[in-house]
Amino acid sequence: MGVPPCRASLRLLAGWARGWGAPLSRGAPAGPCRRHYKKEALPAPEGPVPPVTVTEIRQYLRAQGIPFQDGYSCLHAASLFAESPGGQTPPQPPGRHSLFIDKTTGSFVCTASLAEGTWQDFQACVELKHKGVPRAGLEELGRADQAGEDARHIWDRALPLWELLDEEETRAAKAVFGISKVSDATLKRFGVRYLRAARTLVFPWFSPGGTSLKGLKLLGAECQGDTILYVENTLPRPSTYHNLFGLPLIGRRDTEVVLTGRELDTLALYQATGLPSLSLPRGATCLPPALLPYLEQFKRITLWLGEDLRSWEAAKLFARKLNPKRCSLVRPGDRQPRPLEAFTRGMNLSKILRSALPAGHKSIVSFRQLRDEVFGELSDVEQVAGVKWARFPELNKLLKGHRKGELTVFTGPTGSGKTTFISEYALDLCVQGVNTLWGSFEINNVRLAKIMLTQFAVRRLEEQLDQFDEWADKFEDLPLYFMTFHGHQNIKAVIDTMLHAVYMYDISHVIIDNLQFMMGQEQLTVDRPHHWDVARQVVLTLSAGEVTYCS
Repeated sequence: MGVPPCRASLRLLAGWARGWGAPLSRGAPAGPCRRHYKKEALPAPEGPVPPVTVTEIRQYLRAQGIPFQDGYSCLHAASLFAESPGGQTPPQPPGRHSLFIDKTTGSFVCTASLAEGTWQDFQACVELKHKGVPRAGLEELGRADQAGEDARHIWDRALPLWELLDEEETRAAKAVFGISKVSDATLKRFGVRYLRAARTLVFPWFSPGGTSLKGLKLLGAECQGDTILYVENTLPRPSTYHNLFGLPLIGRRDTEVVLTGRELDTLALYQATGLPSLSLPRGATCLPPALLPYLEQFKRITLWLGEDLRSWEAAKLFARKLNPKRCSLVRPGDRQPRPLEAFTRGMNLSKILRSALPAGHKSIVSFRQLRDEVFGELSDVEQVAGVKWARFPELNKLLKGHRKGELTVFTGPTGSGKTTFISEYALDLCVQGVNTLWGSFEINNVRLAKIMLTQFAVRRLEEQLDQFDEWADKFEDLPLYFMTFHGHQNIKAVIDTMLHAVYMYDISHVIIDNLQFMMGQEQLTVDRPHHWDVARQVVLTLSAGEVTYCS
């Protein structure tokens, strides 16, 4: 079966921009070059980066004489990086703080200079500043613009959609993407362009001030009957593509915003309501903590992420990061589809937004407050069952699907293939967008990754090494992370690492392989029932996801 033209063009274009040597037009691709990119691994707590609490952060700031204010998810302070022409840090008026420190991780972002780093980086910066180190010595903490040049090449080749010479081509392109009702004025306001060579829309990622191009998202569309299948590519890679589409259009006085799961939804919502609207870079998959500082100014945030149950669950999870007290959620349903579909069907989007449910509920609720959710579960039985396995239809008959907040245990004798099966089982879900965290306490991560890459490629790569880069590049883009523990571990340290992963990467599936190696053989022999208590503890702690144990 051949690759659809749109998808093939996107791959060629993305490959060229990432430095593979692929040309913009079809032809013989140049040989692949190795890229030095490492998948993120979660460090063990015994490593050099100790956890920090918000109390410790506050104490440090007070001790250093740095004034700060409490925000929803961050502490606000005057920037240590922005300097006036005289070399001094300029005074910032109240409410205009540009330095944000995450209350959970201690990571910081300066929206004025785009400097960012860990809590340890921030402490080092403060010490250097006290020693009189000039700002030039601190610039290395700024965010590197790795993909800017490649993005600029593509951006220069793209044209504004409304400037195409053939009006019929413009109408046809809009129809393919389902945006026939979106006006040229809206497309112009958000800076959307069209790349003829690949038949894709190009969404820009500008710096918060709108002064520089940091990256792009390329969106292709394939019509399959009445359904439109969207194909995305980003520069830089998805793990570092932190674009809140529409951010440069937000004014300082804006106090309300609507978060959507797609750029097209943002276009439709803005045109229909005129409300400030932003699109999350990875939709309902993940809300990177690095984006939280840019959402601090809003007193009310409405999340309208999609039309399915997974979008609804993601909205509730994201609201916890953003502070539920200021969040409202649009409940998916036939009468409340995603914004673009509602706009196309002529529905009243303002009315839908007014019906959004508050994310923060009191300890006691009535059935009236639960009524819509109960109806949703009864009407969407297949979605409530969870994410289906594509490679294991028989498993769907037994477990129905992957659901959050559940524990699945696989047992068997040594050498029976538990690890091999679970890696395939987890990979199946990960390919479908289920954010996955692996805790391999028996075999090392290199061996596990080799097994999973071979399963992902469905071929013996040791016999086809010339294809390694191609499959490794695809494998890197999966929402897959590994803990670096090995052998017997302290359960508290493991749970702390899992909680960190849930916050940072919105993990919804955790694999522990295996329980015997994690807890130690002697402890299991002496107090075997205890390991089930541990299993229940992990599930309760990580209520946002599912846990799979190998025992």
